[in-house]
Amino acid sequence: MRLYVIGDVHGHLDKLKAAHDRVFRDGGRDAVIAHVGDLIDRGPDSRGVVEYLMTGQAQGRPWTVTRGNHDRFLPQYVMQPDWVDPGLSSRLHWTLHTALGAPETLRSYGVDPTLAPDRMLAEAKRAVPGAHVAYLASLPLYFLHPLALVVHAGVRPGVDLQDQAEEDLVWIRQDFLNSPLDHGPLVVHGHTAIQTATHYGNRLNVDGGAAYGRPLCAVVIERNSVHLLTDDGRLPLEPENLPCG
Repeated sequence: MRLYVIGDVHGHLDKLKAAHDRVFRDGGRDAVIAHVGDLIDRGPDSRGVVEYLMTGQAQGRPWTVTRGNHDRFLPQYVMQPDWVDPGLSSRLHWTLHTALGAPETLRSYGVDPTLAPDRMLAEAKRAVPGAHVAYLASLPLYFLHPLALVVHAGVRPGVDLQDQAEEDLVWIRQDFLNSPLDHGPLVVHGHTAIQTATHYGNRLNVDGGAAYGRPLCAVVIERNSVHLLTDDGRLPLEPENLPCG
């Protein structure tokens, strides 16, 4: 039994395809791949990333994509334009908090992010395919596999999986990152960018910072081992001590 997991994509279609190629070389084109979300924002081709994954899944590829906090911004903008994510400490709208990556995402759909707000919204509603909005809005919050629990940000320690709040699954940081608790399955997550995929014993962070110029991490999980996939093959990932920092 084998599970492949890919970290936060953030609009980098070229890096996503390169990560998939590493998986295919290791496990074949029918490999089971889970993605921890944050498909969009910051990188240059959010539209291409969404289209690529939608197409692969429609063709029957055994791919799963969990919902990241960034994946909520675009569909909510189109469906509920005034919505502000309660997980944002800044309390700024997605289109006003430029560090979140809205300008890059809108440009990937052919929308000029410098337009006046009403005009920009109208253009976004015209340009963003309804299928993309529905896809992002319907992504599952987690994927429970016999080898691991794949989720975007993490879990609230001590809370049963079925009782976890969406805000925690897509936004949690220190309460999860600093917890030494055994969560049951190995929790594989992204959301908190680090230098490369790192194993902490009870969790595995696969957000190696592709949004910030680093490669997109792809790992392979087997019954008694975890490896990072590189262009030169597998690199063992041994558990390190908490906390992440």
